[in-house]
Amino acid sequence: MKILLLSDPSNSHTVKWANTLQERGIEVFLFGLSDYDPSPYHQGIEIESLKTPSSIKNKLNGNILKSVYLLKIPALKKVIKSFKPDLLHSHYAASYGFLGALSGFHPFLVSIWGIDVYIFPNVSLIHKNIIKYALKKADGLSSTSGMMAKEAAKYTNKKIEVVPFGIDLNVLKPKQVVSRFSENDIVVGTVKHLEYKYGLTYLVETFSLLVKKHPDLPLKLLIVGGGSMEKKLMELSAELEVDNKIIFTGNVPHNEIARYHNMMDIEVYLSDYESFGVSVIEASACEKPVVVSNVGGLPEVVDDGKTGFIVPPKNPRKAAEAIEKLILDKGLREKFGIAGRNKVVRFYNWEDNVNEMIRIYRRLIKEKH
Repeated sequence: MKILLLSDPSNSHTVKWANTLQERGIEVFLFGLSDYDPSPYHQGIEIESLKTPSSIKNKLNGNILKSVYLLKIPALKKVIKSFKPDLLHSHYAASYGFLGALSGFHPFLVSIWGIDVYIFPNVSLIHKNIIKYALKKADGLSSTSGMMAKEAAKYTNKKIEVVPFGIDLNVLKPKQVVSRFSENDIVVGTVKHLEYKYGLTYLVETFSLLVKKHPDLPLKLLIVGGGSMEKKLMELSAELEVDNKIIFTGNVPHNEIARYHNMMDIEVYLSDYESFGVSVIEASACEKPVVVSNVGGLPEVVDDGKTGFIVPPKNPRKAAEAIEKLILDKGLREKFGIAGRNKVVRFYNWEDNVNEMIRIYRRLIKEKH
């Protein structure tokens, strides 16, 4: 089987898909539009990227955006002619889905990622029509969550199959690690890009409320990740006088993520917007109870009162009340953690998710022959 992937080569999910498909004996060619580091990719995966910087793409209006993709079509058709794929798979409906649709190649599968249906179509009528066109031309559609599939259904009446971004359960699991904290510390934490949409100011404010209410408890906050909000979050921490209890790690290598999850006792994700929540299922896989905001795909990956708590968005007081229950009850933390791991094993095992995607590939290829 030969699969031509259209996806952002700099994205960790793209790396994961390409490498795993190759490990399954599938011949993979990756066509992209951005700068990338080739080192994470397995030997033998062919990659061609036209390197349109995201800083440029993000500034384009609808008409110019369409013309940019039209200019890429000859290069894509050249790859199709030489590689002779059995199937074309676009990850992200807006850019790569539109590009795949314009190529005219079939069978053609589009995977919806989140912003492409939650935000992109609302920018302008042209943006909405780009999404509709990409979905219309696709022979198959997939989404990482049921909530996202429901949102995408506004733009198509086709069936959308749910195939999550699963995780490697052999890597993400509970284990003893060398920690940055003492044994008695109660560590609240998060693993996220430090960007506005992920509600990290609410997390710092929530933590401040807990510290003020429980000054005698050894509470700590671990914020793993880097991003544009880092300086502002540090300033807010100092303003709320909790900076001595917070550790900011900055960016960490992907192979260190499991270690940081295992340093935490409770994980918190108070996003304003979240299409799926990979970090949440990583936390659950490591048997950590989670507190999440009731937005996007987060309620889908958390069973309220069983694997964690779901709280209203933009509400530090409610978040603090939920976290407090877990801080004060180690048994509840352990109970939620075990239930969370069981949920991930059942629904978000990466190997199972890959098997499902390959099944879709085979069905679409068979239908076109």
